[in-house]
Amino acid sequence: MDVRPTTAATVLCHNCGAPIDGSLGTLCGECVRLTHDISQGVPREAGLVFCRDCDRWLLPPATWMVAVPESRELLSICLKRLRGLSKVRVIDAGFIWTEPNSRRIRVKITVQDEVQTGVLLQQSFEVMYVVSTQQCPDCKKSYTHNTWKASVQVRQKVNHKRTFLSLEQLILKHGAHQDTLNIKEMHEGLDFYFAEVNKAIKFVDFLTSVAPVRIRKSQQLISQDVHTSTKSVKFSFAAELVPICREDLVALPIKLARQLGNIYPITLCHKIGTSIYLVDPSTLQTADVSSAIYWRAPFAALADTRQLVEFIVMDIDRTGPTKGKWALAEATVARAADLGVNNTTYFVRTHLGHLLQPGDSALGYMITGTNFNNAELDAVEESHAYGSTIPDVMLVKKHYPNRRKNRRRNWKLKRMNKEEGELLPKQNIQDRSQEEYEQFLRDVEDDDELRANMALYRAQQKKADPDAMSIAETEDGDDDAPKISVDELLEDMDELEIRD
Repeated sequence: MDVRPTTAATVLCHNCGAPIDGSLGTLCGECVRLTHDISQGVPREAGLVFCRDCDRWLLPPATWMVAVPESRELLSICLKRLRGLSKVRVIDAGFIWTEPNSRRIRVKITVQDEVQTGVLLQQSFEVMYVVSTQQCPDCKKSYTHNTWKASVQVRQKVNHKRTFLSLEQLILKHGAHQDTLNIKEMHEGLDFYFAEVNKAIKFVDFLTSVAPVRIRKSQQLISQDVHTSTKSVKFSFAAELVPICREDLVALPIKLARQLGNIYPITLCHKIGTSIYLVDPSTLQTADVSSAIYWRAPFAALADTRQLVEFIVMDIDRTGPTKGKWALAEATVARAADLGVNNTTYFVRTHLGHLLQPGDSALGYMITGTNFNNAELDAVEESHAYGSTIPDVMLVKKHYPNRRKNRRRNWKLKRMNKEEGELLPKQNIQDRSQEEYEQFLRDVEDDDELRANMALYRAQQKKADPDAMSIAETEDGDDDAPKISVDELLEDMDELEIRD
């Protein structure tokens, strides 16, 4: 039997007359591309909704997503906004550059579809998205009173805000405040308001992971429907920070000091983290007091940084070992206010042997002749083990008296948007807040360990005169601001990690 291969009949394209395989249809490939539009059901214009308060985009019906410009998340939102796009196969999509302030987003989309048997058609087209602004439900609640479901009251019973300033930078660095409806500044701390209880619990967990706090929880019944058994309850979390701050003079209970490796009870607090970190300047012995241990036997600070006294180093000699950034030394110091009046000097053991030289200035606490009115200090004085060894002076840090106050910096720190929750004397509060913030900025410059937990940003600057080689900072909008040289700016930026 003779079996011969069968061939399809060749026909002419009814549009252009080109010979084609008759089994594939009556149109050639070129005519198919010219006569068919696979993107006909896809609109060329669409709209996007953007919330300017929280920088989120609306994905219908009620989902708000965070997406940066020209990101994969934003491209996914754009493709989901086109209704007829599901009927074809999308093989490529990308953004076309547009002016950022035009409120227009252009996207080039490439689709593919089978128009007839064995013929795949691929087309590219452009879609224009018009961006409109609208507040999301969470931002609407932030501008409406009494809409919060949970609040976190952070308090610290101290007379300065150094701990809150560092805690604010930690919150900003990790974005822990993004879910808040409002933040109010109160007398002894801050109030954070949340729309959901789980977001408040998440914020409380963050506080316990970065600071020694004690958490208390309460709830209040707002309304109740007896027919449906539904209730409206508001939750409140009270987070109390330990009243000990960095560089405070601390007198430990004798029993607690013995439990911490028999450390000398009168110590310095050199750092506040998840615990209270203490150091004995006379022996370089360190100890840490956790939040649970502190609240079982609480103690207060003898003095804070507002009571620091300036001393002049007359003589210093390194006598002991080096431990980390500290070096044990013996020094003879005199109070700066007594120079020229009397010749009273004090012998002190200090941990600043690697920093101080004869003639330098240092800040410390004057213990002798000062009435602290502290029960723990009285117990140390009456104790036979410590009564005769209480130091006269305890140095804290090196002092730079010639440093210019309120100098211009080429870096800055971000601040949270807070509302005033109580009516207080504004002028006194503002003056004291500015002084505390300036001191905090100096601490950031001097302490590498403190600076490592913060995000520094470049301040806005402009060149005033190229010939004068000086730069003036214009962040506050002051055209008459004092100028500083380029060398001073480079000196400020030394060893500082600054973000744009």
